[in-house]
Amino acid sequence: MLTPAQLKKQNLTITLVRHPLVQHKLSLMRRRGENCSEFRRLLREISLLLCYEVTRDLPLAPCDIETPLAAMRAPMLSGKKLCFVSILRAGNGLLDGMLDLIPSARVGHIGLFRDPETLQAVEYYYKLPKDPGARLLIVVDPMLATANSAVAAVARLKKDGARRIKFVCLLAAPEGVRAFNEAHPDVELFAAAVDRQLNEHGYIVPGLGDAGDRIYGTR
Repeated sequence: MLTPAQLKKQNLTITLVRHPLVQHKLSLMRRRGENCSEFRRLLREISLLLCYEVTRDLPLAPCDIETPLAAMRAPMLSGKKLCFVSILRAGNGLLDGMLDLIPSARVGHIGLFRDPETLQAVEYYYKLPKDPGARLLIVVDPMLATANSAVAAVARLKKDGARRIKFVCLLAAPEGVRAFNEAHPDVELFAAAVDRQLNEHGYIVPGLGDAGDRIYGTR
């Protein structure tokens, strides 16, 4: 895994969520023998922790409430409800834990698959709540490998008027971070770790394999 100093040396801009629980759960997920149910449980837990970090700067406004003892002005979330945008299919694995933390959030989906020859993203589904330009959109996908899908998804959201976007993944490769930074320098990136490199097939090494297959048991 690359350290913040190594990322800075390579001019890569990404926020690493280095909480011990995040790192421990990620290490468990990497293990070859972890079964589907355990992998899903760990992903749901780690996504909640990632969500806590990415929503650290949500705006608050004072509201009048009544406690059992007195009236008071208390801080509560303000503005339009944020929207989680899942890049199908693996993004749904991160989505579940984030909705545990913010159940009132809106949800959008972008269906993309990676062409095995070109590694480019091909869109097959797109559905988003109204007023994307008035919301914070948090795009989720477990792996940022080549970044082709992530770059295409964010470009599609911007085309629809989105102005505030963050991208959250579990693992990233340096090549993917660089490509995403170059395509969308205005979008914050969050990850639990940045691994060493991509292999010749576009998979993150050492990584954890194909996240979608491990979530759904399709291989």
